[in-house]
Amino acid sequence: MNTHTHQTSAPHTAAHPADPHADHTTGPARRRPTARIALIGDRSEAVRSHTRIPGLLEALRIRDGLDLDAYWIASADAADDQDLAGFDAVWVLPGSPYESESGVLAAIRAAREGGIPFLGTCGGFQHALLEFARNVCGLPRAGHAENDPDLPEEDAVVIPLACSLVGHEGTVRVTPASRAAQLLGTERTQARYHCNYAPNPRHLDRLRDHGLAFTGTDESGEVRVAELPGHPFFLATLFQPELDGDGTRAHPFITGLATAAVDHARTR
Repeated sequence: MNTHTHQTSAPHTAAHPADPHADHTTGPARRRPTARIALIGDRSEAVRSHTRIPGLLEALRIRDGLDLDAYWIASADAADDQDLAGFDAVWVLPGSPYESESGVLAAIRAAREGGIPFLGTCGGFQHALLEFARNVCGLPRAGHAENDPDLPEEDAVVIPLACSLVGHEGTVRVTPASRAAQLLGTERTQARYHCNYAPNPRHLDRLRDHGLAFTGTDESGEVRVAELPGHPFFLATLFQPELDGDGTRAHPFITGLATAAVDHARTR
């Protein structure tokens, strides 16, 4: 695993063991290619999920034989980045409000339209719905209440929660035979949240009618997981699977993204 921070010139490598490209795997995993993954978000040590990422990527390499060459791309850079087609996966991370809403939406659209494996968690989930509403459902005025507090409620695809989910943990039930269920190997999972915004129920049917599937709900029936059938891998969760466990093993949704990224790398 190698982690980089994106710049307009050549990216620089963050602190890492001396030989980042050494192949320490054995058996069939040795033949797997290294996949390039774009981590979209405004990196901050104050965001707990961001600090978890290097350890999770290392766990994927050691435990699962999945090598990911990870690049952090700030939201403002994603708006002008022409190289996402060269990545094998896009992960839009928590940390909203992002510096550039348009950059995040551009990255999600590139992954959706380009068949690039995609995972969106927390803010990534919210903006995946927003991108889909604008560019697939024909709702150009669709917005996110965190980014535009004066947005009319009828245009808000993402709205404030009546009760904050910051620090909340609960059960999420997933639809049988969905990608989420296949990855989990069960129809429920524990979820950890750190958010104050969620989908506006008034827009869910419009999103469904245009092909987005909502495949996970909390104990109250509120939407918590979305996926795009027919896409190689397009999954988004309001909760943060990167906070699952003690950080020594990746959540199945993250492992699923990594596996899809390696599969995608074989096509390059």
